[in-house]
Amino acid sequence: MALVWLDLAGVFFFAVSGSLLAARKQFDIVGSVLLASLVALGGGVIRDIIINAGPPAAFANPVYVLPPLLAAALVYFLFANVQRFTSLLTLFDAGGLALFCITGTVKALSAELNPFAAVLLGVTTAVGGGLLRDITANEVPGLFNARDLYAIPAFLGAGLTAVLWVSGTFSAWTAVGVAVLVFVFRVTAWRRGWHAPLAVRGWHRFGLDSTGKSRGLD
Repeated sequence: MALVWLDLAGVFFFAVSGSLLAARKQFDIVGSVLLASLVALGGGVIRDIIINAGPPAAFANPVYVLPPLLAAALVYFLFANVQRFTSLLTLFDAGGLALFCITGTVKALSAELNPFAAVLLGVTTAVGGGLLRDITANEVPGLFNARDLYAIPAFLGAGLTAVLWVSGTFSAWTAVGVAVLVFVFRVTAWRRGWHAPLAVRGWHRFGLDSTGKSRGLD
């Protein structure tokens, strides 16, 4: 039961991020609901299909439809007052990422996947919805943003969840602790501009150098 509530919380956080992006893109209310549903449910659907868990939870349990509808309604009524806070989208996305990397890993382990496969599936669950959201909205997916960390916090959360599960210490409380750690890591990386090395050593990110002149890849 605790896992279901964590999953629904992740669905809601991701759904709000989808509706906020829809508002920024000036979609109508139908587009807001659809984008919220895509990001909120996409990762879980991918997860359930991969582990052959039968009909995905998003379709088998009607309660999963409620968070995207609630998110679209909240953004519809409140966005005019919060649109200047551009960090909200990242914060809600980080919340969904932190929860989904846990629930995806636990569901994979419950399906008797080995811990390494479970971690990969946990990360896929966490980043899958955001990837679909950004592609649909014609945004550069956060997963491929060279100036940000997206998958690495998810790997951290999924890895810690697998370790706790194998050691027999996984519980609702430890799950919350992992979620908080992943959330803080993701938001801190975003605020401080942490990033992973580029694909080739010696390359530089597009932007401005120390003199303020534009530069590209060396």
